[in-house]
Amino acid sequence: MKNTFVDTGAKDTRSGFGAGLLELGKRNERVVALCADLTGSLKMDAFKKAFPERFFQVGIAEANMMGIAAGLTIGGYIPFTGTFANFSTGRVYDQIRQSIAYSHKNVKICASHAGLTLGEDGATHQILEDIGLMRMLPGMVVINPCDYNQTKAATIAIADYEGPVYLRFGRPKWPNFTPENQTFEIGKAITLIEGSDVSIFATGHMVWIALEAQKLLEAKGIDAEIINIHTIKPIDREAILKSIAKTGCAVTAEEHNRFGGLGDAVAQVILTHHPVPQEYVAVNDSFGESGKPEELLAKYGLTPENVAQAAMKAIERKTKKS
Repeated sequence: MKNTFVDTGAKDTRSGFGAGLLELGKRNERVVALCADLTGSLKMDAFKKAFPERFFQVGIAEANMMGIAAGLTIGGYIPFTGTFANFSTGRVYDQIRQSIAYSHKNVKICASHAGLTLGEDGATHQILEDIGLMRMLPGMVVINPCDYNQTKAATIAIADYEGPVYLRFGRPKWPNFTPENQTFEIGKAITLIEGSDVSIFATGHMVWIALEAQKLLEAKGIDAEIINIHTIKPIDREAILKSIAKTGCAVTAEEHNRFGGLGDAVAQVILTHHPVPQEYVAVNDSFGESGKPEELLAKYGLTPENVAQAAMKAIERKTKKS
């Protein structure tokens, strides 16, 4: 299948969240929003202006925010919390575990500035462990959309899901290439390009990187299948197994530590049901550092060239195995 995906104009995924939240506010009066002193950064200003009685500014008190959100669900509200991914997970993990996950509260934990592309704020803010942390919590849904349009759609969709959700998105302007008025289905992967030589499973910002890698591979005569794994938990086992049954090898690409993230989630499916060679494109067990997003992606091996190289390595391993 030919790569026909085009960037219609770079937009930050956090703005997709803001747009989705505003739309939800208009549709559902039970939706409320809480923010930990980062309203502008989370693009929650429009919701705050439109629905001031349903917006709660809790200040720099993230743990308290999670407790308040859990309490609001008891009254039938659907709370969306907003702060940086580092503060949405690592700083408040105990509160999420005890007050939200354990009692299966209907809280939507919305986390911006995830991964290396946060950029200049550096390692203390560039959490690369959050997907792993949230995946391990029983009953927690983990979603990592790829662009503005998909983030907006995901934000709207999770309000209809009964239970805790972790929604991860980013800071930088990023290619916007998925349909504008799409329907987001939790747990259903999307095959963007069909191929027969290697399956590339990507999430978040790395979906566009994988699409760019597909062009490099095509130039070498390699037919790569590109699949957008926007929901990491529950993961789409059927889509993964269908793809690797055809290609016989896999690559996972994520803006996250190689431990605990998409790569491990896919590996569990592969090893349990249909073992094939798999290569990881991820941060290799290290913290990030301060720098421009594109420079950090290059330094930590998250470029189209890196994905293409991993694909060729997976194919080589498959060939040797056969």
